[in-house]
Amino acid sequence: MPLLAVVNIRLAYGARVILDGVSLSIEPGDRIGIVGRNGTGKTSLLKVLAGVSRPDQGTVSAARGVRVGYLTQDPTLDPDETLRGEAESAFEHLHRLHQQLDRVFHDMGEASGDELDRLLKQQERLEAEIEAAGGYAVDHKIDEVLHGLGFTDAQFSIPVRGLSGGQKGRLALAKLLLEQPEVLLLDEPTNHLDIEGRIWLEHFLNDEFRGAVLMISHDRYLLDNVVNKIVETEQGRLIDYPGNYAAFRETRALRRLTQHRAYEKQQDRFRREEEFIRRFKAGQRAKEAQGRLRKLEREKDQSALERPMEMADIRLDLPKAERSGDIVAVARGISKRYRAEDGSDKVLFDDLTLTINRGERWGIIGPNGAGKSTLIRCLLGETAVDRGTVKLGSNLKIGYYRQSHEHVASDLPVFRFLQSAITKENPGVQWSEQQARNLAGAFLFSGDEQEAEMGRLSGGERSRAVMAALLASAKNLLVLDEPTNHLDIPSAERLEETLAVEIPATSESDAIPGGDYDGTLILISHDRAMIDATCTHLLVLDGRGGAEIFAGNYTQWHEKAEARRRAAEAEAAARKAEREAEERRRKQAEEVRKKPAQPANGQAANPLARLKIDQLEKRIADTEARIKAIDGQLNDPDVWKDPKKCATLGDERTRLVRDLEPLEFEWMRRAEEG
Repeated sequence: MPLLAVVNIRLAYGARVILDGVSLSIEPGDRIGIVGRNGTGKTSLLKVLAGVSRPDQGTVSAARGVRVGYLTQDPTLDPDETLRGEAESAFEHLHRLHQQLDRVFHDMGEASGDELDRLLKQQERLEAEIEAAGGYAVDHKIDEVLHGLGFTDAQFSIPVRGLSGGQKGRLALAKLLLEQPEVLLLDEPTNHLDIEGRIWLEHFLNDEFRGAVLMISHDRYLLDNVVNKIVETEQGRLIDYPGNYAAFRETRALRRLTQHRAYEKQQDRFRREEEFIRRFKAGQRAKEAQGRLRKLEREKDQSALERPMEMADIRLDLPKAERSGDIVAVARGISKRYRAEDGSDKVLFDDLTLTINRGERWGIIGPNGAGKSTLIRCLLGETAVDRGTVKLGSNLKIGYYRQSHEHVASDLPVFRFLQSAITKENPGVQWSEQQARNLAGAFLFSGDEQEAEMGRLSGGERSRAVMAALLASAKNLLVLDEPTNHLDIPSAERLEETLAVEIPATSESDAIPGGDYDGTLILISHDRAMIDATCTHLLVLDGRGGAEIFAGNYTQWHEKAEARRRAAEAEAAARKAEREAEERRRKQAEEVRKKPAQPANGQAANPLARLKIDQLEKRIADTEARIKAIDGQLNDPDVWKDPKKCATLGDERTRLVRDLEPLEFEWMRRAEEG
């Protein structure tokens, strides 16, 4: 039986049908991703499932006792509660159980006989419920989830009313994850998460959460790593695809190719019939033509195929920008800090030196609040650095995409906005209406949408229009600050295709062509797919003032970082094992000193007693040398790419440490006797 289901749902806003007779069931263990263009009913579907909205027709049903948790994009929180207190309220049911148990203990002090037996049974039942609800270990869970979503201990006592919108969104997500409902409905859970937060959420959903998940997300890596089924919203329908997002893209492409061929075949047949009717409608075969006309009209009305959406991949023909100088930007020894709310100095970056050359693609990543946008403004000269120098190169035409778009004229239709924006950025260049409409179409604005006024567009649609104008304005340096924040997946993929770097063929994969843009790119983003497709260099801010420069994309950097982390953990574990072994040897030596002397024949049972002292010392030296050699191999990041080799080395090291202890013990015994 499904945990939650909708059957034959229809939902319309005025004359616009959002969902048209759709059905969906969520089974135990399901991990479902909802994808589709903005405005195709994704959030509306979640609201119906959560009981927030009522459909015009159809039914919604849930299994008995199933708890459904719904993450909205506008969460309701107690403004007077602290951050940690609001997160702890997720365990309100557990607190009530504790209160009931306290009352039982109080009543047991005065009860006897049958009443005491009843209270003992009630105590047993309540303790079982408390254990099932998390027991007494909820503090650790609260801290783990809050830290995983990017909160620090210093923020735990901040009142909710003092949090930013993004922090409130993360707190609502933390509270929902702590509640552990049987079904999670997540509407854009990564909206306010940095990359580390997104990775943590992936691990939590995969490794700790046991319920079903239905999520709307624009994060393609999250969909690849978590979901096992994709549901696409399109023209009021739901279309199911098994597998993750990568499998969905491949299957959908094949499906739409088949649909397109069938559509074109039918259209060809319609055209042939229409040509026959035109030729013979007034001649000797007029009666036959009239019969074929009626048959054609009936077929068009009853069985005409729809034209598949997004079949035409419009290739942008971007105007070429003037060539910039070889050096685009140079920063030498720059530092920037600001005064935090608690009065301490927050260091964003310190003594940072960076050179950006013409044609390079740089991604700037790091946790929220690490100073990524501030660094951009410093590089562009909009914000002064505290120390160091910044110099921009020659003949730069800079296009800067900011996170807000207050400067956009709200009364212009989309195509007029594109015309005016391009003319403003390129004096003397005139774009025709058709050119502007072609550009709008390339960025997924349909015919009617091109007539919509900018002020009436959603945040994602407005971002898409601004991005289109920027890309068509012949800039040789593009600076993009979170360009995919409000874009749906098709829009993000269109931008990605335009900015993509060319990837040469290898023995394992075919070549991937680059996009139309050939200038220099500086990108701030938490979208790992976008960074991988468009960047060849990374600047990684750690949020504590440190910075790392890396040649490669995000996945390559992450693999290196993970290898370093595992090597550091192995080294720490080795040091801990050495300390523990040393402590055991010390205790054993202490016990030897306290024990009375053993008779000579007692030593005969010890096989090491037969070894000469030089043989014993050689065996100890050989064992220690091998342990040191293994430690050296385990510190090599490349070794960690081979799990089998890594496990073999770890097992050998454990055995050697175990063998070393009796050798050293025997050596110490002889030294004390001598």
